[in-house]
Amino acid sequence: MKRPILDSRRRAVLAVVTAFPGGRECAATCLGLDLKQFDNKLYENPGHRPLTDEQVRQLEKVAGTSYLPDYLTGLYNGVFVAMPDLADTDNIDLLARAMGTAVKRGQVDAMILKALEDGQIDEAELASIITAHRQHIAARHAEAGAILALHRKPQP
Repeated sequence: MKRPILDSRRRAVLAVVTAFPGGRECAATCLGLDLKQFDNKLYENPGHRPLTDEQVRQLEKVAGTSYLPDYLTGLYNGVFVAMPDLADTDNIDLLARAMGTAVKRGQVDAMILKALEDGQIDEAELASIITAHRQHIAARHAEAGAILALHRKPQP
């Protein structure tokens, strides 16, 4: 899945709506808004307030994305890591997480290698590499957190 470069809150919100099952119409319904109200908020039309963080979070829970927190943490040169739900964590989940992390690392390495073919990394390549690197680090952090949570010695 190609992930958009989130360089503004507006782009992050648009990415959430693009990823929402059923698109704008279903996203509007999910928030209890008619399509015109939703579009005015989504596109930040003059005289209309944008979607609130809580509304975007509600959409992201349904869409299974984390674009807004990814954007916000990126402003601080950080990464957003959604911690695993321990009810769904077992050794098979840990293996799947480890493999997913390895794939993301490989993607970062491949992007760097491709960017260096001409001997330098331009701004677009840099942004793509940083986005992929943040995804890799977030996946690794979640993987380590799942391992620690699953195998932690019970407290007496």
